[in-house]
Amino acid sequence: MRKLTFLLLFALMLTVVKAQTEDEKQLRAIYDMALTKGKAYDWLNYLSNQIGGRLSGSVQAQHAVEYTKAQMDSLGLDRVWLQPVMVPKWVRGTAEFAYFETSPGLTTNVPVCALGGSVATPDGGLKAELIEVQGLEELKELGEEKIKGKIVFYNRPMDPKQISTFNAYGGCVDQRYSGAAEAGKYGAVGVIVRSMNLRLDDYPHTGSMSYGDTPVENRVPAAAISTKGAELLSATLKLNPAIKFYFNQTCKVYPDVQSYNVIGEIKGSVYPNEIMVVGGHLDSWDLGDGSHDDGAGVVQSMDVLRLIKASGYKPKRTIRAVLFMNEENGLRGGNKYAEVAKQKGENHVFALESDAGGFTPRGFSFDTDDANFEQIQSWEKLFKPYLIHLFEKGGSGADIGPLKEDAIVLAGLRPDSQRYFDHHHAENDTFEHVNKRELELGAATMTSLIYLMDKYGPIKPKKIKG
Repeated sequence: MRKLTFLLLFALMLTVVKAQTEDEKQLRAIYDMALTKGKAYDWLNYLSNQIGGRLSGSVQAQHAVEYTKAQMDSLGLDRVWLQPVMVPKWVRGTAEFAYFETSPGLTTNVPVCALGGSVATPDGGLKAELIEVQGLEELKELGEEKIKGKIVFYNRPMDPKQISTFNAYGGCVDQRYSGAAEAGKYGAVGVIVRSMNLRLDDYPHTGSMSYGDTPVENRVPAAAISTKGAELLSATLKLNPAIKFYFNQTCKVYPDVQSYNVIGEIKGSVYPNEIMVVGGHLDSWDLGDGSHDDGAGVVQSMDVLRLIKASGYKPKRTIRAVLFMNEENGLRGGNKYAEVAKQKGENHVFALESDAGGFTPRGFSFDTDDANFEQIQSWEKLFKPYLIHLFEKGGSGADIGPLKEDAIVLAGLRPDSQRYFDHHHAENDTFEHVNKRELELGAATMTSLIYLMDKYGPIKPKKIKG
């Protein structure tokens, strides 16, 4: 009996070792292909340099839809299609211009850009006195008496003590998103917001903002100012509280237009009705060409399907690459994809998004239960040779968030974040700031996780007997 037990244990150990060896070989093959025959960098080159910024509703966004569909068509996937979605159309107009005036006729220019969704300034621009605040709470403390008729200058910086720059971003982005709506309640005539950037430079960073339920006639224009501009403006305002600020922007909101999510699929060989998604968002802001945000995630997701096919691995489950439209100023693509999936009764079991730049991958974050997270943690040793060692619970991706339900595992690729906000939503989010090798490592890391999740499958939650 003891001998039989020993033989069974030995056989089990051999099975585990064999599986580990197979997985090690598969991951090695994936990384080798990505680093020597990857397509992500070439695709990104075209998206960035031939198409450029891809703001929802723009001609460039439509060109990106057509290009990525054609590229996925060329991969020999089982199915490629466009999913219609109505998206907002906001146009920046002519280049913004701003200065502050220390005395009549004595002005200093500062770099600004309109926030996405903002209304224009009055014809000829807007000039008024400034009041500086550190956030929405201080705005409430000052009240209408001190704010009415002035331009509110939100100058709370990202916290440099935060090692995760995304946490630093989350700590102050409310002033950008809600600043205009809140300032308007107290009679402000305009809003200037310090750019969401840890570095001091001359690039203003745009981004989405919302007026909430503010009537159209009461909406005030909102612009971002570069971090160096904000420092200069704040220092000058302390010396001379009576300075005036001028800015001019001609942006405009048009009626919604039709666009598309772009979807490519490899059909599962064993469980075709279990769907795994890998994706990024195809739209970007218009100041740069959107290489890091989120051209990188788009081309990495496309390359996941290509690498799966090229490796010879036959997935058990259906794997889809979804290139979502309108993450930046509406999340319409993510919401539409989840809506259609629910209407069709599709069974999504896993979704992975890359929307944190094309920098060196460090690992993943997961929105899942303990059982699935423990299984994922058991794969850490497979990723160790590739210097991937971040596996943590909490957060995934904005576009895949609408798919969330108890049975699905959501994940986000987590590259090194230290340089991300140097480029985020700014004019310098361009192709030359993406490193080819880092981008390819990200694609290989995503493909490896997709492979492991497909091979071993998410752990389904146990049904509680009633």
